Amino acid sequence: MNNILKGRLEDFVGAAHRIAGYGLVLCGSGNLSRRVDDDCMLVTAAGSWMTSLSANEVAVCRIADGAPLHGKKPSKEIGFHAAILRERGDVEVVLHFQSPCATTLACREPPVENFFVIPEIPYYVGPVALVPYLRPGSPELAEAVTAAIREHDLANLRNHGQVTVGRDFDEVIEKAAYFELACRIILGAGNDVQLLSGKAVADLRRMGQSR
Repeated sequence: MNNILKGRLEDFVGAAHRIAGYGLVLCGSGNLSRRVDDDCMLVTAAGSWMTSLSANEVAVCRIADGAPLHGKKPSKEIGFHAAILRERGDVEVVLHFQSPCATTLACREPPVENFFVIPEIPYYVGPVALVPYLRPGSPELAEAVTAAIREHDLANLRNHGQVTVGRDFDEVIEKAAYFELACRIILGAGNDVQLLSGKAVADLRRMGQSR
């Protein structure tokens, strides 16, 4: 193992533990990937827990097709991880998480479509895509998530969880944590929730895009 990959593995494992520490995943839920270079990526292995992830539970895969480059089997969601990294050159990290309040709203009918209740959502996250329920690990889900993330940085997957992307681990943790906070506020406020005005959202979006 070269030193660059070893360093990336150490950072990857540390980030997985931080994600679990924020309560964004539970047991074996969720998965994480990170671009290593133009050709390969790191992905949490199938069945691994981010809480206790070790370097031996990280798969190295080709970005071109998601195929593993050694014997470790990647997460069943490798399809959308690899596709997002192929299609969005600005993205280095993909996180599939399942935080409690956000996932509660992903199961709500009618679905929540406007999450602009605190400045951090338009500033850091932007509009949130809604993906219909599709079988976990299926090609159909991978295609739907990839399509949603082409023009969004966060997608809420009906009756499933969330996917967010960013330039580094801090950015994806930040987006996921702020989204969970917004969902907690929406659940707490119920029908009395006060959304940000369209003018405020537009202003915050401009500020976020220029940072």
